[in-house]
Formats: sequence, structure tokens, C-alpha cells
Amino acid sequence: MRKVFTLLTGLLCVFAMQAQPKQNIISGNVKQAGKPVEKATITLFTADSLALWSVVTTANGAFELNPDKNGNYFISASAVGFATAYSDVFFFGKEGNNITLPDFDLQTATKELGNVVVVHRKPVFEQKIDRMVVNVDASPANVGITALEVLERTPGVTLDKDGNISLKGKNGVLILMDGKPTYLSNADVVNLLRSLPSDQLEQLEIMTNPPAKFDAAGNAGVINIKTKKNKARGFNGSLTLGGGSGNRARSTNSLNLNYRHNKVNVFANYSYNYNGNFQELHLNRKFSNPNTGALVSLFDQKTVMNKIRQTHTVKLGADYFANKKTTFGIVLTGLYNPSEYTSDNVTYIKDPMGDIQTRMEAISKLDNLWKNGGVNLNFRHQFDSTGREISADVDYLGYKSTSDQLLSSFFYDKAGQTSAPDEIVEGSLPSNINIYSFKVDYVHPLKNKMKLEAGAKSSIVNTDNNALYMFWENNEWIKDTDRSNHFKYNENINALYVNANKEINAKWSAQLGLRLENTIAKGEQITTGETFNRNYTQLFPTAFLSYKASEKNQWTMSYGRRIQRPNYKDMNPFYFFLDKYTYEVGNPYLRPQFSHNIDLSHTFMGFLTTTLNYTNTKDIINQLLEQDDATTTTYVKVGNIAKQQQIGLSVSAGFPITKWWTSNVYMNGFYNEFQGPINGTQVKLTAPGFMSNLQNVFKFNKGWGGEVSGFFMSKTQDGIFTARSMGQMTIAVSKDVMKGKGSLRLNIRDPFDWQFFRGATKYGNVDVKVRNYWDNRTVYASFSYRFGKPIKGPQNRRKAGAGEEQNRVQVN
Repeated sequence: MRKVFTLLTGLLCVFAMQAQPKQNIISGNVKQAGKPVEKATITLFTADSLALWSVVTTANGAFELNPDKNGNYFISASAVGFATAYSDVFFFGKEGNNITLPDFDLQTATKELGNVVVVHRKPVFEQKIDRMVVNVDASPANVGITALEVLERTPGVTLDKDGNISLKGKNGVLILMDGKPTYLSNADVVNLLRSLPSDQLEQLEIMTNPPAKFDAAGNAGVINIKTKKNKARGFNGSLTLGGGSGNRARSTNSLNLNYRHNKVNVFANYSYNYNGNFQELHLNRKFSNPNTGALVSLFDQKTVMNKIRQTHTVKLGADYFANKKTTFGIVLTGLYNPSEYTSDNVTYIKDPMGDIQTRMEAISKLDNLWKNGGVNLNFRHQFDSTGREISADVDYLGYKSTSDQLLSSFFYDKAGQTSAPDEIVEGSLPSNINIYSFKVDYVHPLKNKMKLEAGAKSSIVNTDNNALYMFWENNEWIKDTDRSNHFKYNENINALYVNANKEINAKWSAQLGLRLENTIAKGEQITTGETFNRNYTQLFPTAFLSYKASEKNQWTMSYGRRIQRPNYKDMNPFYFFLDKYTYEVGNPYLRPQFSHNIDLSHTFMGFLTTTLNYTNTKDIINQLLEQDDATTTTYVKVGNIAKQQQIGLSVSAGFPITKWWTSNVYMNGFYNEFQGPINGTQVKLTAPGFMSNLQNVFKFNKGWGGEVSGFFMSKTQDGIFTARSMGQMTIAVSKDVMKGKGSLRLNIRDPFDWQFFRGATKYGNVDVKVRNYWDNRTVYASFSYRFGKPIKGPQNRRKAGAGEEQNRVQVN
């Protein structure tokens, strides 16, 4: 920890040393009616209208730009509610040439501006009032990896040994895709993100305390994954080809096409992902006499797993601009994801002295097929230029999966002779999920710098899950009635929300929101006839208060109440086997968990943000280990622990060290406490934790770029497990080719193999140690080519001013 703080201090010192007279700068000011305009967007274009770079103006309306090459350029200045202004074309040379442009005088917009999305270089991280934005393409290290791995590299986001996503040391994160819930179980969300290549992503939005407009689900907050959607005029697109290897080969390829003409915009995306994966799992378990506590036996287990996953994803869509205020859209999505999984397991059962008594060998083969199709219909209408608008979405999502497993177990004594009959078990687990959703949002700006938002949403989820197990006996397959089951679950959630935002004066602003959610759910085990019903209505208030003490210091306080409902998979009362002695089983009687979240943030000079957070959660949903001493079996079951508390302090800073070197540093210290009954034993597990991310992005001459980044996680309390420290490092280099239309990238991930899990848990009669290694050290190369460009001409450029702002409104 001392080394990390020393590094941050050194970087800040280097940054301070850069405060000297600047050379080769284009500067200017943006004003409106003689007053400076803060946070106006300044974009640098080549003379043929290719957008290169964007910055925002300071509090006094000033800006500076530093082009890489000599040439002819022009600049645009835009801000919400104003018409875009343009400079004349000018020549800029690098030989000590400083240019000061005439002031831009923005005029109030008299009509809606057209939609044009310009491509420009953005920072990797952007810190906003209510969220942190990650621009995926801005980092060359994001090439050739999956969406799950991009998340893992994001400040404050961690993945546990099972791939579960945590934010600032808290589990229970709501994952949105393009602003919409996936409605999937945690395991299925992780599977989806593993299947989604990074080149399909545009941005990640990280919100630890989301406003009332967003679903109340997600104890730790919301992560919104925005996929690419181009609206540039004319025909354009991109092609990406890539491949690499760790212990196993992998490849990612994609094609993005877009065509816009007059009132119609059509787009299509296709990607193919091949991912070979290797994993090695070690489990050490102790079984004791429940009465005397004396050690009875030791289990030493090693499982080697190999997995091959192929993924085809398709996205087709169209937007129809009926007029300058009304847009209709349709989006079709599809995914086809076959995978093959094999594991070889060896378990040594030893006496208390460590002498081997029994050896079990298990071979498992699993064939999975996961398919998804979805339809989205959307509508947006702007009533006037003040920002008053209404939008609506209707969605259907269908998921279908099949999972066929064959588990063969063989038993030997210490002399290597067969000690028990072979066991062969076959399982078939089909699952179907159908989701229907409708939502409408309305925004109404008022006088005195106040804005009201309101909306409604209704969703229906129907799941049908079957599990048929057979065992081989007397040369025939016999149904295993103890393990077979059929489970149906139906859920209807209806929500209303209202949100008010008010800028009180130049220093104070506030936002208050209230969301009401009604949940009606029914679960039925067809095999046993057991049923359960849930019907509850809850209020979820949110509050934000911001104080701008000075130009350098800004304070923000926020509060929100959240809910985390059980995942569908965790509620399925099915068995998932690793071997005869180790399995996972669902819990249909899980209850939702509720949390209160408080954040206090301070931002200094727009680049250094410090946040103090506190979370109190009741009925926390977490994985539990339960043990049957009589049969020497251990199984994982998700249950409700009484409560969890966390307090944390995070610091993030993003700043240029030189004109070619930008650094982003994130550090988070926290303290977790789990307390409640587990397996009839009162347990209290506490531990401090620390995580940090460091990312250095380099931009050199002649199109060369690079990145050195990594993260570190200290020893911490990960649910019931005490997890030991781990880290990771990534090195990447990129080169622009073909006059900027193409790029080559090389990514070396975890070259020193630092990222693996080691943990242990001990309570009641459970005493387990875990080591988990996976295929993390990889080398990957890719080539990307961009073709087409926006229509030229200053008359068209003048319609581009509100493009980015309108895209943000659509998302929000």
C-alpha cells in the first residue's frame, strides 16, 4: 500500500513540474453574450472534415489543443442549447507555432440540430457527477478480450473465484445492456459477458448510487454496458480480425456496418468469438467428529478443466427519423453459443496422519448450447428545444439453453485395487426463459433551472427449468428420482418513479427521487408439488446534494436504498456436480436483500476524486458451504446471511504527465463484516481490504501508442471465504496504419501469471482451502480497418453540434 501511495505522489509531482510555458498550442475562448461558457465541446477537424480530437472548456471558457502534425484544420465549438460555431480553416505548423483563435460567440439554437456522431479520441476514464465512464476503444489493452475482462480492468470492479462481479468490494451488481436489464441469473450474465467480444463495446457506465430512473436492483450499484451503434451519415463501418493464445487458442472477429440516408439509419453488427480455456482447481477439506471435534479424514482434490466456447452474435437495427423531433427504432439481437467442457478429477481421501486410504478418479463431459434472441421497439419525441421529451421501449427477450453432462467415477483402495463399483451418472438440464418488458420515460424542464422526470415500467419473466438425471445400473439407465426435478418460476415487477433536479444557485444543486416497485412471484416444483408465493411493495428513495465550494473544490453527497432479488439459477432446486463428493444445489426459498448506501465525494480541480462510502445490508444473499459428515460430501448452497456492513474510502485521479503520457490511478480501502447464523452456527467474519488500479496510456509520434496497466487486490473477506492477495499486469502497443483508417494492436495480458485465487473458510464443521488457477496469461494481436466517412461540407458540419448530447439524452 505504501508503494502505491508513493507512486501516486511521484506522478503528481511530475504533473506539477509540467507547469511551464507551452509550445505548439492552439488556444481560444468560448463565450455567449460576453460571458464565458464552461464545458463547451471543442472539436478539431482536418480540412476534409475528419474529426481528430475533442476537449471541453474550463470555467473561464478557455481551451487548448495540440495537433500531432502540420496541416490545415478548423475547429467547432458546441454546447447544449446553442448552435454550433465554426472557425475558418487555418494552417498549423509544429515548429514553435502558437495560434490564438478569435473568440467563439455561441448563439441560442432556434431549431433542432441534426444527428451526426463524430469519431474523436477520448480519455479512457471520464469522472462525472453520478457515474464514471470507461471509453473502451481508448485503451489498446482492451483489444482481443471479452466484455467480462474489460470489466475486470475497470477501477473498483473485481471478479471472485467463480466469476461473480463486485463493485468497491460489494457484491450484488445490476448489469444493464444499453440501459436495459438482462433479467438473467448471475451465472448467465457472466456467461453472456464472457461471450461478448470487447470490440462490440463502446462505453461502460459505473454508478455506485444510481438515480431513481434506474431499477432499484443491485446492492452495490449499476454497470451499464453500451454497445456500438453508429449514426454517421453515408455508408461506413469497421472490420476487426484478431487471434492469440494462452494455454489454449482464442480468436475474435467482427464486422460493423452502418448506412444513413435522409430519414433512415440502418446498422448491422456480427462477431465470431472462439475461446479455449484452461482451469485447475485444488480443494483441501477436513472432516471432524461432530461430538469430539477430532479429525476423522482429509480430502485432497485436484480438478483439471478444459473448455472450448464458440460465440456468434448478431445485431440488426434501424432508426426512422419521422421529423426533427420524432424517432422510431427497432433492434434485433441474436446469440448462438455452443461450448464443450471436460474435467479430470482426482480425489485422495486420507486418514488423520495423511496416509492415503482411498483414491477416486472422476471424468466429466459437459455439452452446453445457449441461444438468445431479442426484439426492441423504441420511440422518442422531443416537444420543444427546452429538453421536454417522452420516450418508450417495448422488449422481448428469449433465452434457451441445454446442458448435457456425463459423470463417470472410479474408486480404488490404497493398493490401487478397485474398492467399489464404478458410478456413471447422466444429466440433462434444459432451460427456457421468456421476458417481456415495457417502459416509458418523460422529461419536463421547468423554470428556475429545475427539471422533472417521471416514468413507469412493467416486466414479466417466465422461466421453465428441468433436470433429468439417470444412473447406469445392471446394464440399463435408471431415472434418479432423488436428483431429478422440474421447476417453474414466474415474476412480475411493476414500477413507478419520479425525479426532481434543481440548480439552487451557482454553488448548490440537489436531486431527489422516489421509486416504487411491486413484485409478484410464484415458484413451483412440478416434481414434488411444492409451491411458494411472493408479493411485496417497496419504496426506494434517492437523494443527491452537490456543493461547488470554489473552482477547485466540489462536494457531492448521495443516498439510495437498493434491493437485490435472488438469481433464477440460485433458486432452481437442481444439482450441479463436480464429482461424487462435491456439488452445488439451488435454494427456491431465497429472500431478497435490502441495502442502504451513502456516498460522500470530493473532487479537486476536476481530476482528483475522493469518496467515502457506507453500506448496510440485511438478509444478504451469499454462497454457503454445507457439509454432510456422514457421507463426506460438501456442497455449495446460496442462502440469506443475517447482515453485512461495509465502510470504504476510494481515491481516483486521471491526469496528463506529459503531452504523450496520461495516467489514471484508483485506490480503494474498505472494511467488510458478515454476521449471522450459518448452518446453525453464529458466525462473524470481518476483514479489511485494499484494491488499486493503475493505468498508463502513451501516445507517440507517427501513430504509435501503448499502455501499461494492472491491478492489485489485498487479502480480503470474499463472502464466507478469506481470500489472499492477487494482481495482474497488462502491456499493450498499437500502431495506426493506412493513413489512420487501420490499426494494429498487440496485447500481453498477465505476463508474470500473478492472477489466481487462494482462499479459505472455517466455521462450524466446515474447514476448506481453495486454490484456483485459470488461463490468464495470454498474447493477442488484432487488425482493425475503418471504412467510409461522414458527408463533407460545412453546411452538414453545422448540423453536428448536438449529436453527442442527444446520444447521451437517449441513454439517460
